[in-house]
Amino acid sequence: MDLSKILSISGKPGLYKMLAQTKNGMVVESLSDGKRFTAFVHERVSSLEEISIYTNDEDLLLKDVLKSIFEKQNGEAAISYKSDPAELKAFFEEAVPDYDKENVYVSDIKKVIYWYNLLQEMGMLEFEEDKEEEKEKPEASKEEPSEKIKDTSKEAEKTKK
Repeated sequence: MDLSKILSISGKPGLYKMLAQTKNGMVVESLSDGKRFTAFVHERVSSLEEISIYTNDEDLLLKDVLKSIFEKQNGEAAISYKSDPAELKAFFEEAVPDYDKENVYVSDIKKVIYWYNLLQEMGMLEFEEDKEEEKEKPEASKEEPSEKIKDTSKEAEKTKK
């Protein structure tokens, strides 16, 4: 799942997809209603790829939080972001058990759940590809060093002759 082109714009509700860059900003399209407009440089625009959640150990990338909620919900929609704050905290704690309860506010939890439900509704949560990429990386890294070792041993044999 590529979150680098999905944006949150401060002061504007919802999520936006970046379509193109302009001299003074970027052209974005709302995921909820499809309206297009220019987001200017002076507006606070954040890519979902850059956002993370405070935990007791390290910050957890939003992508990992969304994946955790996705697995908890078996790919279905989460509870409403308009639910009772105690219910939202309990839900979020099940999905991300080690989140920092002092630094992650209910407003942050509401935002994450709202974003999750919007992305889930749009069919943009695709974690199966990530699993395949992770499986391919270790195999590729194992093959490369052995090839380098073989190449250097052949060169050493040639220099001896």
